[in-house]
Amino acid sequence: MIEARHLRVLRAVASTGSFSAAGRELGCTQPAVSQQMKALEASVGTPLLVRTGREMRLTQAGESLVRHAAGILAGLTAAEEEVAAIAGLRAGRVRLVSFPSGSSTLVPTALAALRAAHPGTRVFLEEAEPPNSVELLREGDCDVALAFRYEGAVGAEEWDDLVVRPLLTDRLVALVPEGHRLARTEPGGSVAIGELARDPWIAGCPRCRGQLVEVCEGAGFTPRIDFATDDYPAVAGLVGAGLGVAVLPQLAVESVRPRGVRAVTLEPAVRREIVALTLPDLAQVPAVTATLDELARAGARQSAAR
Repeated sequence: MIEARHLRVLRAVASTGSFSAAGRELGCTQPAVSQQMKALEASVGTPLLVRTGREMRLTQAGESLVRHAAGILAGLTAAEEEVAAIAGLRAGRVRLVSFPSGSSTLVPTALAALRAAHPGTRVFLEEAEPPNSVELLREGDCDVALAFRYEGAVGAEEWDDLVVRPLLTDRLVALVPEGHRLARTEPGGSVAIGELARDPWIAGCPRCRGQLVEVCEGAGFTPRIDFATDDYPAVAGLVGAGLGVAVLPQLAVESVRPRGVRAVTLEPAVRREIVALTLPDLAQVPAVTATLDELARAGARQSAAR
């Protein structure tokens, strides 16, 4: 019989490449890791690792078991959490991964409401951009992932194997210095992105940067990118200093509250879909369901405030 603790050890060994590193990750000793791996190999009746000097690699059977381990452990987590809720423990744990602008806008509102309604539920927050955040979810390293994808983007990733909870639609806006010729655009008005073709550009995160180039090329020009940074406050600061213009998602602009810049609506509209994702098994866990519900409410409030 395969034990969950042995699968966790196997995943740690596979990801770190050694018993000692796996022991440090799991908080146990190297001999304990070795002993549990021997027990797992005995239970499945075949070697899972090949040891050659200091190196270690998975056998074909080991690779197969690691592939299945994420789904097995997610299912076990779902079972443990649901049983605990049924037993009346009123406790839960949710591992949430979010991209930075979501962490500073949607997540605080959602988690404050979650804590008020379910004070026994603990949420652990980490930051990662999609597609990395989605991969963490698929690998069993988180329970809920905030992600986004651009409408009509080439090669947009598929989420057919996941539970998708839509949160809001986020539109791209241009950031220009207050003294820029387009800063005088009337409130509610918009500009064509081609009007910024001759300006120097400050680009944002890699995914947004790729979307920027795609949109600009669709308008007939290639942006001259003078600066590129993953830090949204830095993007806003560079624009405010008059060093260029930028295009950012509206949620990112709201998370920064920049000074010395004007946000201008772009045409044609470019939007991204912001969602919360989880695995089908985890969607049955009460704490995960409550987290998804609060994130959806936070998204609705964010949309209504615009």
